[in-house]
Amino acid sequence: MKFIESLSSFAGRYFAFFVVGIAIIAYLVPEPFLGFGSYITILLGVVMFGMGLTLKPVDFKIVASKPLPVFAGVCAQFVVMPLVAFALAYILQLPAELAAGLILLGCVPGGTASNVMVYLAKGNVALSVAMTSLSTLLAPVVTPLLLLLLAGQWMPVDPVAMFTSIIQVIILPITLGFLIGKFFPKTVEKGISIVPLISVLAILIIVSAVTAANGENVVSAGFIVFVAVFLHNGFGLLLGYFTAVMLGLKENDRRAIAIEVGMQNSGLGVALATAHFSPLAALPSVWGAIWHNISGPILATIWSKKPVNEGADEPSLKKPKAVPASGKY
Repeated sequence: MKFIESLSSFAGRYFAFFVVGIAIIAYLVPEPFLGFGSYITILLGVVMFGMGLTLKPVDFKIVASKPLPVFAGVCAQFVVMPLVAFALAYILQLPAELAAGLILLGCVPGGTASNVMVYLAKGNVALSVAMTSLSTLLAPVVTPLLLLLLAGQWMPVDPVAMFTSIIQVIILPITLGFLIGKFFPKTVEKGISIVPLISVLAILIIVSAVTAANGENVVSAGFIVFVAVFLHNGFGLLLGYFTAVMLGLKENDRRAIAIEVGMQNSGLGVALATAHFSPLAALPSVWGAIWHNISGPILATIWSKKPVNEGADEPSLKKPKAVPASGKY
């Protein structure tokens, strides 16, 4: 079991490198990975099931005790990221499929890898977990409506079908994982260390499948998509932080909200783009899975060297539970 824990920790720590590596391999030798495309939804469900296993009722306590930071952060996430994506799609004059894919990346909820980044950045982990959970629960309604409003001019959006997809691949697996964790806590505790490893493997397979299906597009559109994702993530982190500043929140809350707003559930973006748009529309989310797990650790490292305000909330010093590597994925 210690070996598995070490392997899971290693996989999570160097996740971005693994994503880049598998993407390069899938681009150079796509044939072995093409068959995985039909399993993307199932694989994302596995990742979300792992997230559900780590959730506990106490994770939602902060919503009742200190609702302002949670709701402000979630509102910022569902306002800042979609609008920034919409603006970038226009400014960069992205083709229809890539524009819709970038907006989709902006409309999905936060990913669980952000919780670890917030911990490393000495941010408020309890706030981060609450924001991730609440934005995920709101996603079946909010994400389709935002896409219909912002991406409908580029590609047709079926909000009912997308609502159903998010319920199937996000809400049901998380609920099942939560219930199993609640009624069989000892069993879950014994095997929880392997969850990050399974999540990493699932995301790597998803990335390989999308890359293999987009071989030519990676070359022709890869740079402009990376620029769009780079700017999208940067504005999200910056505007998320200043949203918290304007609300007069403490430094540890600011860091949590900044990271939560800037890091999206890229895995969900890939699954929804593939199912409802096209493989090309999934490309921004693939780049998101790579870049978010590079920018997140960089920012966390910088912030970890800077002290937070005195009197910071105690949850910010609490190490997060093992969470599936999914950030944003």
